Amino acid sequence: MTTEQSMAPSAALTLPALADRAVRLLQLATPLTFVQLVTRVALAVPFWRSGILKWEGFLKLSDTAVTLFTDEFMLHLPGGPYPFPLPKLMAFMSGCGEVAFPVLLILGLGTRFAALGLLFMTCIVELTVPDGWPIHLTWAAMALTLIAHGAGRLSLDHVLGTLFGGAHQGSASRGM
Repeated sequence: MTTEQSMAPSAALTLPALADRAVRLLQLATPLTFVQLVTRVALAVPFWRSGILKWEGFLKLSDTAVTLFTDEFMLHLPGGPYPFPLPKLMAFMSGCGEVAFPVLLILGLGTRFAALGLLFMTCIVELTVPDGWPIHLTWAAMALTLIAHGAGRLSLDHVLGTLFGGAHQGSASRGM
């Protein structure tokens, strides 16, 4: 064997072939259903943490939550900022959504609807805290991913879809 032959790359070790092998290895290491589970948890955590701070007891808002929506939070719309309409109701709805939607996401139950709810809340948060757009964009991306691809196989959505057929069955059969 000459020096040129020993230094010449074999067909199996070309850059495109190595890249293809690396991609396949990464896909095996990160199955879609695992990615969906992690996305559900990652989106649920910040909303849950914010939501539990709004409550002093069962359906009893903390004074701080009401004060935030009454005195601190403003909607940054053209010509504004404007105070929140019906601040007590907004605080209550926010607190309910920030607790209920994350629980649904963790369980993988009604995932697309829970993600849609958190996407809507993210839009309101962005209007309230416009400088927070980098993290809000991340939340929106996670919510949109769950809306588009569903909860995955590690979810009650998949279990119910398997038991009862219907709308969940199509996405479950594709590993989503």
